[in-house]
Amino acid sequence: MIAKIDTRKSHVHRNLWFERIVAILALMNLCLVFFDLTYIPLHDFYLQVLPSLTQLYDPVKGIQPHPETQNYLNKVTELEVQVLQTGLSSPQAESLLDELRLLSSHMIEDNPFDEANKSSTLAKIKYEIRLRTNELSAREAFTRFWSQAYLSQQSWQSEINFFNSQIRPLINSNYYRDINKFGNFVNHFWLIDLPFVIIFAVEFLARTFTISRRDRDLNWLEAMLRRWYDIFLLLPFWRWLRVIPVTIRLYQADLLNLEPLRSQLNHDFAVSFAEEITEMVGIQVIDQMQDTIRKGDLARWLFHPESRKPYVQVNETNEVKAIATRLVNIGVYDVLPKVQPQIEALMHHSITSTFNESPVYQQIQNIPGLNHLPNQLTEKLARDLSQLAYNNLIKALSDPVGAKLTSRLITNFRDVLEEELQKKHNIQEFQSLLIDMLEEIKINYVKSIADSGVETILEEANQIRKITHR
Repeated sequence: MIAKIDTRKSHVHRNLWFERIVAILALMNLCLVFFDLTYIPLHDFYLQVLPSLTQLYDPVKGIQPHPETQNYLNKVTELEVQVLQTGLSSPQAESLLDELRLLSSHMIEDNPFDEANKSSTLAKIKYEIRLRTNELSAREAFTRFWSQAYLSQQSWQSEINFFNSQIRPLINSNYYRDINKFGNFVNHFWLIDLPFVIIFAVEFLARTFTISRRDRDLNWLEAMLRRWYDIFLLLPFWRWLRVIPVTIRLYQADLLNLEPLRSQLNHDFAVSFAEEITEMVGIQVIDQMQDTIRKGDLARWLFHPESRKPYVQVNETNEVKAIATRLVNIGVYDVLPKVQPQIEALMHHSITSTFNESPVYQQIQNIPGLNHLPNQLTEKLARDLSQLAYNNLIKALSDPVGAKLTSRLITNFRDVLEEELQKKHNIQEFQSLLIDMLEEIKINYVKSIADSGVETILEEANQIRKITHR
């Protein structure tokens, strides 16, 4: 037995390590995917910070130096070499300056930056040149900048240093991106992604096979759907969706704690869902009750339980009759003993009022020594009558014949009540009152549950869950 437990623990441990290895591979692949997706927008950043990285990855995205802007920079380099050899005033240097003025004019007119969506870079270049030469026109600014007179006057070295530090990086950031035969930009990232996809595909098929073997009722399609999120790891498009399976795998491999997020999402979803459902169900139930009252079905349902078709009976008891009997028993055995002093006081008042209207009673009160006798008789009479009535009522309920008479009284009371309720004016009045009452409940309570009740219920549920999991 111990050996079996150890074997099971070892198997679980191996599975956990395998899950972690695959999860880390998926995370690495996701990082490569996001790097590829953000490479073009961040190309200028990589070019300035990690130029060696751009040399390595530019061919993957089909990025090449733009011929026009690269030729421009090559001419500037030739000019630097020529100035070092023959000086700025030499005919060779003047010839190169003429070419640079012409190339500058073409660059402004043709805008070779537009192909890479970098027209803003050209605007920045023109702004810097205008600011440097104090010219309003970019064309005139380049013409003045690439002139022997300006470079000699402003110092060749300072101006070429300005160009190499401020202008050259901007021009160098321009590129040409190759187009494939389908009219799309070249992107060889699939070659980098392919080994990962093969690993994920093999793992997905193996897991599907294991699930189908474990549960014989599942076919291969149903087994695949058990891990539906892993399909995103195999798609050659929408690769950013791989964040879903990667997050789930990291959570399942205990490499990422998503419990706080999951609890909050469950809470928010439960609150939103419960608010909608509670309000809808509450309003629907009250609306059905109002329709039942309007149709007159409530009285038939209460007084004639045999007419409830179709209706599931929990037991064979007439609930209305049982409730009425129970109310009578509570009133007789529990309520009346507690209010008997008040009943005696009421009977004493009634008897005294009746005696006061009698001339004989008034004459007795005027006889010396007998004036307190009527009050004593009245108190004893009220006490005896109330006790006698209560005892008779107890005997009637405990006696089989009395119980039968009481049941007949309840039945007759129900029949008479039903007969009176069926009168048109009574029906209309009660229906109107009940419908208005239900409407008030719907407005004041049901629609306010979403604002107060649901949150409280969920908090209580969370407290109970914490207690039960201790």
